[in-house]
Amino acid sequence: MYTIKDYAYNGLLYLNNIVRPRHKRLSQLMIYSTTACQSRCKHCNIWQKPVEHLSLDDIKRIMQSRCVTRRTTVGLEGGEFILHPQAAEIMAWFREHHPNYTLLSNCLAPRRVIDAVRRYQPRHLYVSLDGGRETYQRMRGRDGYDRVIQVVETLKDKVPLSLMFCLSPWNSLDDMAFVIDIAKHYHVDVRIGIYGTMAYMVASPPPPLQGERGVDTLFSKHNAQNYILPSPVGEGLGVRLLSLRSTSENFDFVALYDQWRKGNLRLRCQSIMSSLVVHSNGDVPLCQNLDVVLGNIHHQTLDDIFNGSQACQTQCRYSKDCNGCWINFHRKYDIILLRSMERLLPKRIIEKIYGPYQWTNNPRMTYRQYFRTKVSNLLYFNSRDDITDPTPNPSP
Repeated sequence: MYTIKDYAYNGLLYLNNIVRPRHKRLSQLMIYSTTACQSRCKHCNIWQKPVEHLSLDDIKRIMQSRCVTRRTTVGLEGGEFILHPQAAEIMAWFREHHPNYTLLSNCLAPRRVIDAVRRYQPRHLYVSLDGGRETYQRMRGRDGYDRVIQVVETLKDKVPLSLMFCLSPWNSLDDMAFVIDIAKHYHVDVRIGIYGTMAYMVASPPPPLQGERGVDTLFSKHNAQNYILPSPVGEGLGVRLLSLRSTSENFDFVALYDQWRKGNLRLRCQSIMSSLVVHSNGDVPLCQNLDVVLGNIHHQTLDDIFNGSQACQTQCRYSKDCNGCWINFHRKYDIILLRSMERLLPKRIIEKIYGPYQWTNNPRMTYRQYFRTKVSNLLYFNSRDDITDPTPNPSP
């Protein structure tokens, strides 16, 4: 999904944002424009919040900020964005003034999503799918699987489309493999996320459950901020992780999760220097994980919130010290940044510029060394006669 031009641009953006912290520019801006949602997801409680919206005028003011450039990718989401009372006007404005925008949807209103995409031409459509029909209803509280498939079949050749899968206590690695097969069947992209207790969407932590592979407790307390999944070990692991190698930007994110979970992986959080979200009440948090609010767009400009002196101090402090989540919106950026730097420079040189970091409990190990070993082990694991994949590939 990423081109050489994308890597070069993000490299220059990173340098600008580090050298000129009061003049940072955004690579990503996610606008949670509404809390309206017709899903009843177990892993998200936006649908339980009072209904509130950012207006079109609010969004126009945000987009006039200097930190937003024509190359900033803006995501429109909610809740369910398509339920925003001004959804059509907002998308029409973006089509005219900032075509580099994306739409995120649960697709429970398939006709409205299809019509909006055809009419207002977002650059990308992200569709939530966390498993098959039964898993979808159990996890999201609605019978929406067929409606998601309807949107995928209708739009897969009209707009770049990604299926968004979230690994959580309410689904499994088998569900992940199912969604990957669906993506392959329709020749669309797939993005893998791992559940975390994001402050804005936090639902009550799930009770201890008996895991499908003998895991006694699916969640454990971590850093007083997150409830995290256990190491995804057991029957069929080789099949599951190796299947991710054919998908874009997913394998390393999922494979490194266990190193982070054990406390072995430590990366600075650089993504907060170039990625930002705005909530439906106007709050601008430091990141998607922490309940640390930099300001509110109803009281300050986005430039003052993001590039003000107090914000810069907060960003610098958390960038150096926080390693408290494994949310893909943030950590994929950090993985890509460091793996790209390691292609050009030795690790010891990078650390003089970037600061100490480590992928595993061996602080000298590089990204390439770790994954060379990881893939070899998975190939061996998968080739053993006593380890089999119990689930045949589904037929979409």
